[in-house]
Amino acid sequence: MGILEDKSNARLFYKYLSKVYDRINSFNWNEEMRAEALSWLEFGDDPTVLDVGCGTGFGTEGLLEHADDVHGLDQSVHQMEKAFEKFGRHDRVNFYRGDAERLPFRDDAFDVVWSSGSIEYWPNPVEGLRELRRVAKPGGQVLVVGPDYPHNPILQRVADAIMLFYDADEADRMFEAAGYEEFEHHIQQATPQSPRAITTVARVPGGDEAGGSSASGTEESASGAEESPSTASDAE
Repeated sequence: MGILEDKSNARLFYKYLSKVYDRINSFNWNEEMRAEALSWLEFGDDPTVLDVGCGTGFGTEGLLEHADDVHGLDQSVHQMEKAFEKFGRHDRVNFYRGDAERLPFRDDAFDVVWSSGSIEYWPNPVEGLRELRRVAKPGGQVLVVGPDYPHNPILQRVADAIMLFYDADEADRMFEAAGYEEFEHHIQQATPQSPRAITTVARVPGGDEAGGSSASGTEESASGAEESPSTASDAE
């Protein structure tokens, strides 16, 4: 396990990184990559969407271009404070503080579940992927973006010491173990010099088609969530 797969270490890391996160994030994950990933999703009519590991809200911002009911969750209060600075008391997005491996939402609540740049910090990624599947509606979609495993042996040793990096074979294993039957992987890269991202789009088993149904499925979702102090009144 890498040092940042420990949740307390990850929270401490983002306490300081949150101050410059938006300025450096585009080197790894930019608007073009986000738009491409969004194009792989089927939002349907009036979708309810969850952004797991929302951080400062970069993914949330893109999701709001496709949905009027977006919910963001992160374990770092410092990251969420930055997100709240961007969106304020926005009537189309609610933020919650919580754990990706123990999501405080009921089953079958969301048409689309998105998670970009979060899985690499989960101590048990399979359990986290099961949680994403649990809260997504049958036939809905789950999209997960993580860091692709480097090819250079030296970089591999560095990656293994820091956090989870994985290739397509490992992604197959994790998604299958989490109960997904239909998924595909895409490699994305901001520039030739940037680290590669592996983006997986998965279909949740069950249902005839993805999206298309409006959801009131988050009405009970706040129970158990530890909200950011600045956003607590938004969680109801």
